[in-house]
Parts: sequence; C-alpha cells; structure tokens
Amino acid sequence: MQIYKVGGAVRDRLLGRPVTEVDWLVVGATPEEMQARGFRPVGADFPVFLHPQTGEEYALARTERKSGRGYGGFTFHASPDVTLEEDLQRRDLTINAIAEDDHDQLIDPYGGQRDLQARLLRHVSPAFAEDPLRVLRVARFAARYAELGFRIADETLELMRQLARSGELSALTAERSWKEISRALMEPRPDVFIQVLQDGDALTELFPELATTFAMGNATGEHLLRALRQCAEHAQPLPVRWACLLLGCTAPAGSQQVRLAAIDALNQRCKAPRDCQELAMLLGRYHDDALNARQLPAAALLDMLQHFDIYRRPERFEHFVAACEMHALAGAAGELLFEADYLRGAASAARAVAVKPLLDQGYKGAELGEALSAARLNSLRTYCQENSE
Repeated sequence: MQIYKVGGAVRDRLLGRPVTEVDWLVVGATPEEMQARGFRPVGADFPVFLHPQTGEEYALARTERKSGRGYGGFTFHASPDVTLEEDLQRRDLTINAIAEDDHDQLIDPYGGQRDLQARLLRHVSPAFAEDPLRVLRVARFAARYAELGFRIADETLELMRQLARSGELSALTAERSWKEISRALMEPRPDVFIQVLQDGDALTELFPELATTFAMGNATGEHLLRALRQCAEHAQPLPVRWACLLLGCTAPAGSQQVRLAAIDALNQRCKAPRDCQELAMLLGRYHDDALNARQLPAAALLDMLQHFDIYRRPERFEHFVAACEMHALAGAAGELLFEADYLRGAASAARAVAVKPLLDQGYKGAELGEALSAARLNSLRTYCQENSE
C-alpha cells in the first residue's frame, strides 16, 4: 500500500496559496484492507474512506469508463493493480494531476508543473470530453486563477465547445450544477467564469436567458461582467452576485413581466437557494425604481419597502441596495451614481414608526394595520420633503 497527497493540496502548495483541505490517494490496497486499518467507508459503492483520526478522505486508485450521459454516467474500476499514473490520467486538468509521496517527492506524469509555470489550464487526456461537469469546473478554475495570469489552453477550450454542442450539459443535475455555479460566483473573478462559458459555447445551454445579453459586443453584457467584478472586489455575498447576474436576463425593452419570467425560470432550473431566488426577483422588479428613488412618490417608495419586508428582514433590503450599488459602480464614467444613502434613509424612516402609540390609541386588528401603514406613509412623506433636491 502506498499513500499519496493529490489534487488541490499539491497544486495550491506549488502556487504558494493556502491549503484548506487535503485529498489522499491509496494505491495497492483493497476495501477490506482499508477497513482493517480502521478507515470508515463513505458509501457502499464508492471506494472512498475516512481516516479514523483526522476524518480526511482517502480514495482507492481507480479508472473510469464512460457508460451513460451526464456527470454520473461512469463506471469505475478500483483494485490494487490500478497504478498511480492511471488514476491521475482520469483527472480533469494537468495542474490537478500531480501527486506527492510521503518524502515530499512529486510525481507529475502529465506536465502539471510545467503548466503551472506557464499559467495554463490544460486537460490531461481526451477523456476530458466525456464529463460535461468539467466545462463548469474549468470555468471555475479560470475564475479562481485569472488574477495569477492563468488562461485556458486552446485545445482544452475546443473540447469544452464540443461538450457544449453535444447536448451533454443538459444531462447535468441542477444540484451538481449549482454547486459549481455558486462556488464559481464566489471566486475572485466571477466575471471570468461567465466569459469562459460564453467563449466555450456553454452559456446558451446552461443560461439561455442570459446568452443574448453576453453575446460579443453587447454593451449590457459588458456592464454585467463589470458588476460581477465589483461584487468580488467588494466581497459581496452569493445572493448579491446571483441577483446581479440575473439582472441580465433578456427581455424586450420595457417588458418587466417578461424579464421577471426569465429570472424565475432560471432560478427554478438551477434550483438556487431561496435567498438567492428572492433577491434576484426583487432586483429585477425594483432596480429601475431604486435608481430613480428621489423621483418616487412616498406611496410608491413605501410599497417597494413593504415588498422587502424591511421590518423583519432588513438584511434582504441591504443586499438589494448593495446589488444596485455594484451595478452603479460598473457604469460608464460620468453616469449618475445610485443614491444608496437616500434609500437607506427611507427605510430607517419607515422603521422608526412605533406600534405602541397606536396600540395605546386603541387600534387593533385590521385597523391597526391600516393606521400603521398610514403613519409610515406620513413618515416617508416628511422624509421625502426634507431630502428633496
């Protein structure tokens, strides 16, 4: 039995980046031997075990063969006769196919170190094109390492295009796709993730509602890419980044209903978490109003604030304001900046209305709700007058 450190831990150490988790590969062992040493199997049908003390994952060396469509359409063969080189060959990129033994010696049969030095994301073998998930993974790595100067090898990008054209991307489960998408959007350059999908002909398959927006030369798409970059530079959370992206869903000019339907369709197909879905829909509905907040009558301003439930969920409204700010910062030089403080002040004015005085006046039930809305409206009218231009 031989044990090697593999994958991201080796790659990131060579890049001088923090190593957050370690994957181990075991060559020359059987499942029975692993369990006899105290390792706990992760599942009955997959050769991965948890270390009895550290809980880290140890996988038996294996080979894979395409047997069906999609990410899960593979059969694997794990046995003591599978070599280290055979296991590394099934991996996606050469920079992820480097192993390290217990003497800190590197085993690099596919040129991963060379590609690290060349800042190149290159596939290990033609088998790359058998797994559609790798389109998303490579785009995610491009988003992670773009600021280090990494680019995708031309031949790898061509294989990504072949995968996109094959229809295999449609076989990916929403859950597995969302895992990659959400991680990619939280990388240092989420705009690169979207650009790579566009360059790899995958955006039409994965996000058809966005494909036209991000077509070459589309100014709206360029703006949205800059907004995503602003999200990363300002360390915005995932709901803000997702909402900023989906604001680009295509719709005829002025057709908000069509745009909201497209946002909802993309939300549902990707099975995005509820907070991401809600913020994307609210941004699609109220973004234009927010940009013109000073021109809104107090009643319209109150209606917008009520839809965000600013009293019980203040963080959602703050995320909305942040998303609007990211789009404003992405605008062309000289563009009128979004007045975030004005909206925040309006929310504070509405929240400042206390319920107790109304209760003391004898209001209850539906009448209390009406009186509270009227008081909030009056508070907003005063705020608007005091802050009028």
